[in-house]
Amino acid sequence: MGYLAIIEAGRTFPRLAVRLGDFSDWMIAGLEIERRRLRVLPAFSGGELPSPSTLSGVVVTGSHAMVTDCCPWMRQLAGWLKEAVARSVPVLGICFGHQLLAHALGGVVAYHPQGREVGTVKVCLKEDAGDDPLFAGIPKIFSAQVFHAQSVLKVPPGSRVLASSDFEPHQAVAYGTGAWGLQFHPEFDAGIMRSYIAAEAGTLLSEGHDVGKLLAGVQDTPVSAGLLAGFAKFVG
Repeated sequence: MGYLAIIEAGRTFPRLAVRLGDFSDWMIAGLEIERRRLRVLPAFSGGELPSPSTLSGVVVTGSHAMVTDCCPWMRQLAGWLKEAVARSVPVLGICFGHQLLAHALGGVVAYHPQGREVGTVKVCLKEDAGDDPLFAGIPKIFSAQVFHAQSVLKVPPGSRVLASSDFEPHQAVAYGTGAWGLQFHPEFDAGIMRSYIAAEAGTLLSEGHDVGKLLAGVQDTPVSAGLLAGFAKFVG
């Protein structure tokens, strides 16, 4: 069996990385598998990626970039993800990774018409989620961390929407029996979420957000966090 690849679509703010680690570090902690079974691959640098068929699974990180930037490395990664899904390689896309996966499979990604979704929110499962291998058995309503300006506005043909929030109708989307996109961040703990809000406080204030209220509303999100380990178990 091949290794599980963490595909870096970007990295966090350098000042946060010094204190908290980076996207891939948070993914590694959440997946709860041996480090020797993992590889971190920086797709945003435009380097060549391995054949999806050599991997046991794929996790695509978030990014400060936007899917609509349509950079060369994004086009390359989108084609690669389409091939991975076609080859039935398990895939988990998170935030930007979720959006790029949807784009690769025929969905529409753009800025959310109501602006940015930030903080700890309630996510509600759809009825179909009860039979899904990743979501089966978890509470129908759970808390998750979110920080995004763009969204999947239209899901690809044949996909299944598994979860939504009051603000975001496509919090979790499934493709076939082994690929998922999550708009929320299972890798963010409460400390990371607060640090992101603080780091972007100026932008959030300019957009009309109440930063104090957002910070006060941050909570731990153990159910959401457990989805990373659940994906690792699905991969095997």
